[in-house]
Amino acid sequence: MKIEIGKEFPQYFKPLYPEEFELFSHFETTTGIPTVLFAITTWKENRQPNVCFHAWSCFHGDKTAFFAVMGNLYQHTHTYANILREQCFCINFLPIRYYDRLVETIHNNDYETDEFQAGSFTLASAKAIHAPVIEEAFMNMECTLRSAEDLSGAGVTSMITGQVQHVSVDEEYASGYKKRYGKDGFMMLVPAPQDLVTGEPAQSAIATVDIEMLD
Repeated sequence: MKIEIGKEFPQYFKPLYPEEFELFSHFETTTGIPTVLFAITTWKENRQPNVCFHAWSCFHGDKTAFFAVMGNLYQHTHTYANILREQCFCINFLPIRYYDRLVETIHNNDYETDEFQAGSFTLASAKAIHAPVIEEAFMNMECTLRSAEDLSGAGVTSMITGQVQHVSVDEEYASGYKKRYGKDGFMMLVPAPQDLVTGEPAQSAIATVDIEMLD
């Protein structure tokens, strides 16, 4: 038997924190689909570097182009304004040992703040676009803005599509699976999975990739 969850909010769902279901759809906690975590870096209008710790994204394309599609980017953020103004952004992939430093950038994100300094990150320049880059990242993906859409039409979140123009990969991660897909590789977000029987909430989890087989 499957538990059926429709578009109407299940009244037995309990929030983990008071505003949880003001920020997220109940489908988010119903599904708990993992996505890769990364830092979006941009320049603020005052030329201070901005860091946005983000997930909810996918990466794909065809032989003509490759794209980063970032969902759930809030329209009230510095990052959203910066991307629209600068028409570009960098995606930085860091291993799980940098999690706490990335969280520091969430707690220190005022307009006047140097968010690289807040997270103790080394600032480097992008190769193909005008954006700051986190030197500690094992992979940097430089993107130009392709489109920005109001995700739900409610003026809350956006879906940003960036066309990848350049990728930099740390030499240690240039071959094989061990570095990219273990504790030193991609960091994943598991969104707080709701108990679909009792409605009890759960915390989000941070994960790494464990390869089980080759395809």
